[in-house]
Amino acid sequence: MFIQPWDASLDEAEWQTWIAEGHDFGQLSVNGLPGHPPVAVPTHFTGDGDHLLIHLARPNPAWKAIEHDPNVLFTVFGDYAFIPGPWRADAGTPPTDGVPTSYYTAVQFTCRAHIVDDPEDKAELLRRQLAHFQPDGDHAPVAVDQPPYGRMLPGIRGLRLEVTDVVAKFKYDDHKAVEHRTAVADHLTARDQGLDVPAARRQRNRLARIGPWKP
Repeated sequence: MFIQPWDASLDEAEWQTWIAEGHDFGQLSVNGLPGHPPVAVPTHFTGDGDHLLIHLARPNPAWKAIEHDPNVLFTVFGDYAFIPGPWRADAGTPPTDGVPTSYYTAVQFTCRAHIVDDPEDKAELLRRQLAHFQPDGDHAPVAVDQPPYGRMLPGIRGLRLEVTDVVAKFKYDDHKAVEHRTAVADHLTARDQGLDVPAARRQRNRLARIGPWKP
């Protein structure tokens, strides 16, 4: 992922906080078998220290690719919006001379995948995921010998993704003037389509921390 200096995460806490705010769905990218394209799987995940926890259906084609090469990427993205050209036109120039762009946040984890096939280990992985996604505990016990999960465990495999590197990108025109960034955030809030409001919030958060860009 190409990252300009002004798009880089300000520190590890920035991307960690962003993930913790509820960005727990991403895309697993796996090197394809020889002669085949990569395999991409959208899925929820749970963090567990320096690992990401995932489970997939046993028939998923990703398994053969992972067994062949356990080096994978997991990408989480959000707070994205299309920024039309007129919003980015320089002062004193026709609005139509502005060049459009995309705003977004993306966090990319480089990982080594460890397959989880032991029934009790899979059950524990599911317990950890449910503790994150259903913290109220409003679900049946996840036990190897009890329904409903016991009979379903053979149909899935678990993945522990050991994180070896993380890069994060916050693309919100942070190299442009404070007035420009403020105006775009206001435009996004007024348009209020899709993820416009979260994108504007992210831009304002970055603006408050960075202020005028200093190369």
